[in-house]
Amino acid sequence: MQNSFQSEIDSDAARSATRPTVSAIARRIHGWSWQAFPIGMGTGAVYVTLAGLKDHSNALTTVETGFYFINMALFVLNSVTLLLQAILYPRQAWRLIQDPVKGVFVPLIVLSFATIIIGTINYAIPSGHVSPEFIYALFWVYIVFALITCFPMIVIWFNKPHDLTHFTPAYAFLIFPMMLVGVVSFNVLRVIEASDPRALGVLLVGYFFQGLGFFMTFFYLCIYVIRVMMTGFLEGHQANGAFVACGPPGFTALALINLADHAREILPVYGYVSENVGEIWYAGSVLAGLLLYGLAVFFFVFGLFPYWFKLHKHLNEILGCWALTFPNVGWIATTRLMGDIFNIEGLYIVHMAMAILMVFTWLSLFILTIIAFWRGLIFKSKEEDVLKDTLPSYDEHQERGTPLVVDEEKGISTPMMSESKPEYLP
Repeated sequence: MQNSFQSEIDSDAARSATRPTVSAIARRIHGWSWQAFPIGMGTGAVYVTLAGLKDHSNALTTVETGFYFINMALFVLNSVTLLLQAILYPRQAWRLIQDPVKGVFVPLIVLSFATIIIGTINYAIPSGHVSPEFIYALFWVYIVFALITCFPMIVIWFNKPHDLTHFTPAYAFLIFPMMLVGVVSFNVLRVIEASDPRALGVLLVGYFFQGLGFFMTFFYLCIYVIRVMMTGFLEGHQANGAFVACGPPGFTALALINLADHAREILPVYGYVSENVGEIWYAGSVLAGLLLYGLAVFFFVFGLFPYWFKLHKHLNEILGCWALTFPNVGWIATTRLMGDIFNIEGLYIVHMAMAILMVFTWLSLFILTIIAFWRGLIFKSKEEDVLKDTLPSYDEHQERGTPLVVDEEKGISTPMMSESKPEYLP
């Protein structure tokens, strides 16, 4: 008996000696995912919200510029790391894209790029570091980027059936980049003269994609309401996804009003439709924006009330909490806009309060995300998972002699009595 036990120890020691080693950097690259981009988008949400404050000082602009550079650094970090993952571990990269849950985060690279474009307009144009012609080129780059990212992911995602009882508004991320074209458009129009022939193209393209994006995401919101009726409020990690529902109506309200404001100047130049077309569009857009603004605020409250009681307080699910930031930017910015249109001082106070809350939310989430990263709870794969994608012949379970059972529903083999850390689902 003792000899058998000793031989087993020697056998384990021999396997450990011959087992390839995996560096900490390799585990990080392999474990990186598209869920990292909400961090940058949340950072962009801070300076986009602060930029709309009525009382704006030079010191505040400096703070916003700091967030702008942090956002760009995070964008480069995430993009380079995922590129390295695709080169070094192509099977893991393809696995993430095909995943029915994690795959919906792929288009967030486009949304993160949109926040950088808006920041460039806010901080690089006034200083003269960037020209309006460059911004116009970035606009079309964004359009192409959104199309080549969204449509393949839509095809991949819709190629498989999905259970409505597990539906979450975060699935609308597949459409979000196209919905945000309207927001990018009115920001680009701020640096292009109304008499410039390019302005009309930016305006019409902004309306085209804003309509496409909003109505598609609106269908998702309908499914979300049906899901809540079937199963009750979203629970656990999915409770974060409830705030994504604020995005489509909030950003669409913001885009419609701002695009119509530019239409008042652009359309009369060309004499299209009628002499008063610009004013008619603007009046109709304010009405539509007000209706959508109410819907966005409702979804915010609808997700906020049960949030603390439904959320699982685990650091390994911290990435999902970034949904508290960027989806709310649309209705918060619209609050300031409504204050300007109707001259309501109380809305300025609400906007300032939400801007301050946004900063504190970002600070809390950023600190918790760093702690989770440091402890290896996020963006870190197990050694055996890295080895499987590095050495095709490597099988950790066969090496250990662990029995395998077949999951008939998924058609894959899994080890018995295996443990895995829960991951963030939208």
